[in-house]
Amino acid sequence: MQINKLRGKELDQLFKAILSLKDLEECYEFFDDLCTINEIQSLAQRLEVARMLQNGFTYHKIETETGASTATISRVKRCLNYGNDGYKMTLDRVYEGEVETAEE
Repeated sequence: MQINKLRGKELDQLFKAILSLKDLEECYEFFDDLCTINEIQSLAQRLEVARMLQNGFTYHKIETETGASTATISRVKRCLNYGNDGYKMTLDRVYEGEVETAEE
């Protein structure tokens, strides 16, 4: 876990703050204050790339639909294959019962 190198009071505070958010509107308000528009877009893009990879989409289709670079797509794929399953865990929760595949 690379993030363990950052573990500490400040990161705990950030994660606790995120866990305290009650709904989408609070998320919009908090992240609008916390991050730049580009940072938010990058985070959202990575999650969408992960969703598309998990559902079997090609690099070309992902690049076309999300605007993500092949480097970003590769990094996300590496996390999906060798990471801590964070993308899988959250995407499974967000899209519970929904399945979209590259064939659709």
